[in-house]
Amino acid sequence: MAIDLEKGLITPAASPCVAHFMGVWYVSRPPSAKNRTMARMPARLTQHPLLQALISKKNVMIAVVLRDMRTRFFNHGFGFIIVPLWPLVHMTVLIAIHAASGKGTPAYGESTALFYATGLVPTLTFMYVSRFMGYSAIQNRPMMAFPVVKALDVMFGRAFLEIIASCITITLMMTILWMTSQNPWPLDIENAVSAYLATIFLAIGCGTVAGTLALIQPMVMTIYQLIVICTYLSSGTMYVASQLPDQVSSLLSYNPVLVCVEWMRTAYYETYSDKLVDKAYLFEFAGTSLFLGLLIERMFRRQLRDA
Repeated sequence: MAIDLEKGLITPAASPCVAHFMGVWYVSRPPSAKNRTMARMPARLTQHPLLQALISKKNVMIAVVLRDMRTRFFNHGFGFIIVPLWPLVHMTVLIAIHAASGKGTPAYGESTALFYATGLVPTLTFMYVSRFMGYSAIQNRPMMAFPVVKALDVMFGRAFLEIIASCITITLMMTILWMTSQNPWPLDIENAVSAYLATIFLAIGCGTVAGTLALIQPMVMTIYQLIVICTYLSSGTMYVASQLPDQVSSLLSYNPVLVCVEWMRTAYYETYSDKLVDKAYLFEFAGTSLFLGLLIERMFRRQLRDA
């Protein structure tokens, strides 16, 4: 059993069962233009240790992504199509509950769907990316039997997959809002994009900590799931946090996801209050989380592999 770095996928040296276990099959094909270009490169460049390490890392990440796409739903790659639909179902349920409660107007603005969308996009992005980074570390632990596969490869590969799903969800949400004669475009596009990228940064930082700790003690993911639920309830998705009493809003402002939600809404509503948008706190929290996650992974790398 081995990892074929030149072909780009994890393949068995003796038995095809390993390729099936990894959820990846290698199909022979003519050399691509990229491979022909690599062949024409000077040998001293193609054999450079840094380039070889980058190629190896890319191949491992591809294998992780393909395996996660197969195992997420129905044990088939096409099951990944369902992933971007879950947030849409979530938003539909919230709108239905809002209508059933007899509330005719949204908590802010003129569109109930837009108000919930501006809260759900940051919140669910954080929840899905960080949570599944942790679960992926546990589910793909057997892959770490290969020396070339590290815990970070598994977690970051899953993060990449969830970010792609999140982008598809945003596209679908904006399309539905536009088709229902609602304006899905933010007043400040740069601010909206910045809020979304900051949310991804936060999710990766928290997911790295959760994933590395989960490899040491799987019970961590149960605790983290409870934390995520509390984070969702206090994120301001269903209400305007800045309109709450100062004591309550001040306490909620320590939730970095709420900062992301408030930041996103300031990009959509011209008169939306930004008193809870503490960008410095958000980046410090995300950066510290990522640093701690990387530090734990480095300090306990051998134990994580042998656990």
